Formats: sequence, C-alpha cells, structure tokens
Amino acid sequence: MNAFLAAQKERLARAAASGAAGVAGAVAGLGRGRLQLILLGALASALWALVRHPLLITMAPGDVVVRTNALTGNSSVFDQGSAIRLPLLHDVRRFSLRDQVMRPAEGRLASGPSPYQSVEGLSIGIDVAVRFAVDPGQVTRIARSLPADLSTEVVAPEVKEITYRTFARYTVREIFSTKRGEIQHSIESELRPRLAADGITLKAVQIGTVDLPADYRHGMDQLLTQELEAEKMRYTLELKEKQVKQTELEAQADKVRRETAADAAAREQIIAAKAQEEAMKHVLPFKQKQIEQRRLEAEAEKAARIKQAEASAQARKIEAEGEADSRVKLADAEVYRLDKVGKANADQMAREGELLSRHPLLIQKTVADKLSDKVRVIIAPVGTDGRFIASGLIGDAPKGQGGDAVATGAQ
Repeated sequence: MNAFLAAQKERLARAAASGAAGVAGAVAGLGRGRLQLILLGALASALWALVRHPLLITMAPGDVVVRTNALTGNSSVFDQGSAIRLPLLHDVRRFSLRDQVMRPAEGRLASGPSPYQSVEGLSIGIDVAVRFAVDPGQVTRIARSLPADLSTEVVAPEVKEITYRTFARYTVREIFSTKRGEIQHSIESELRPRLAADGITLKAVQIGTVDLPADYRHGMDQLLTQELEAEKMRYTLELKEKQVKQTELEAQADKVRRETAADAAAREQIIAAKAQEEAMKHVLPFKQKQIEQRRLEAEAEKAARIKQAEASAQARKIEAEGEADSRVKLADAEVYRLDKVGKANADQMAREGELLSRHPLLIQKTVADKLSDKVRVIIAPVGTDGRFIASGLIGDAPKGQGGDAVATGAQ
C-alpha cells in the first residue's frame, strides 16, 4: 500500500511539473491574445471534464457507492444522499443491493453444442436461474478485489462448474422428474459458501424447463405413460383393498347389528309370550263362551236351513205342477194349430189343382221360373205324344208333328 501511494504521489508531481513547464513555455512564446484563447480552451476542457466526470455523485434507492482515495487507500461507503468525487483522486464503484438473476447462456439445447451432460452421457438442456445479491457489509472488499461485472466474471463461472459437475451425477430421468428438488438443494448447498467467500449472498437456485433429445423424450413419454398406468393400477388395487376391507367391516357391523336385533327380538318374543300366557288366563273362559254361542248359532242356522229347504221343495213342487199344466195346454194348442194349418194347406192344394187343371201351361212356367231368373218364357200348347211336359225346352221335339214348339232364349 505504501509503494502504491508513493507511486501515485510521484505520478501527480510529474504531471504538475510538466503542466507548469508547458504553461510557462506557452506564456513565454505567445502573446496576450493567444493567452486568452488558451485560457478559454482550458476552461472548456475543465467544463467538459466536470460533465464527463461529475464531482457530485448521487445514490439511487437500492444502490451503494464505494469511494476509494487513490492517495491514502481509504474507502468510504455511501448508501444514500450524495458524495463528492475528485478526478484523479477518487475511484468510485457502484453496487446494486437488489436481487440479481443470472442464467447461463449455454444451458439450453438451442443455444449451442455443449449443453449439460447426464450420467448416461446424453446432452440435455436445462434452464438454470441463480438469484443472488451483494452483501452490503462486504462491498468495500468487493470493490478492492473483485471485477466490475460480478454476474459474468464471478457468479457465472462458479455456477457453470458446480451445475455441470452436479448434473453429471444424475440420470436424465432423475433430472427430469424424480430428483429435481435434491439436485437443486445440492447446487445451492455447494454454491452458497463459495459465493459467500466473495461477499455475494445466494438467495435461490431454480431449475426450470429441461430439454431432452427427441428420441429420449419419445421413450420417456412412453415410460411415463406406463408408469402412470402402473400408478393408476396401484391406486386401483389399493382402492379395491379398501373397498374389500370396508365391505368386511360393514359385514361385521351388519352381523353385530343382526345379533343385537335378534337378541332384542327374542327378548320381545319372551315378553310377548309371558304377556300372552297371562292373557290366556282371561281369554280361555271367553273363548268357551264364544264356542257355546257359535254352537247355538249353528243349531239355529240348521233349523232355519231345514225350514228353508222344505219351503223350497214345496215351491218347486207347485212350480212343477204349473209347468206340467202349461205343457199340456201348449200341446193342445200345437195340435189345434197343426190341424188348422193342414186344413188350410189342403184347401190351397185343391184350389191350385183346380187351377192347374184349367191352365196346364202354368206347370211349364213354374219349371222355367225355377230354372233361372234370366230365362224368358214363351207359353205354347202341350204336345200330344205324351212326352215330358217340358221336353220342348231342350229343342228335341219330333219333326213333322203339329202344334207349336216352346222357344227359349237367354236374356
């Protein structure tokens, strides 16, 4: 530190001597007008330097400024308000106390040819995010010993080394699903003390999306599907076992319930039997009286039925005698009717015989009418050869005989 201060003092002395010599030479070599121009140029340069390197430093909320004196080596920390900065004398480092997130650029398959490696040697892409913050109590040491870009030059190498070594101890399946929490905890436990040694506080390590090779992803999907089916079957079997146990418990409860109900029913029957036995002592005399009453009622009903049967027989006898008389009278009436009808038929036949004897052609007309209602009849005199009276209808009358023929025709 003393050597550094001595070198700074010597450098400032040489700069002051050279500046004084230059100004003296310029004053000696130039006139008054040129001297004014030089002064104006110096003033403009001073203003530009003040704009470029302002003397007053303002701290934003959440920021801290470390000012180091180049001559003495002393450092001052400012976390609010303003501070004075003198060019060539003060070295200023600004730190943000807010949480910062760092993601390795090579953690994804799409970002380059060297993603993480698993224990099987497969290349996988993993989205790793590290959240950290600067320790406010060690900003002075950080300003003196660490580079300006903490995320890129300090945190990123540590994260890269630890994550590559950690992921290489696990399989793709463990990284993808079963041991994500264990991997995350392992990285945090190993990375936290290493960053703390540099004055950086590790807040959390988060593992996001895992990019798998296409073939392995397809196989993993099939394996996960089979595991899900197996898990579903396991839960189904557990559910069945619980249902069987529940059924067994319900059967036992039903058995106890039935035994209790049977015991209660038996007790009820015993109580009812005792009550019935007690009641029978009073019921039996009453039943005997009922039996005697029913016997008397049966005898009375028997006598009533005998009387009713005798009355019914007498009534039937009277009805039979009346029916016999009625049938005799009906037979007499039928004989009388038949006698009258026979006489009427005889008289009618006598009249018809007399009519036919006077008009014989009516027989042929009657025969023709009986043949069909579509036959037209022409009446002619009967033949004298003694043949059938209607033989002329079939058209075989003997030739050469006199008399008219009977002609028929369909209408």
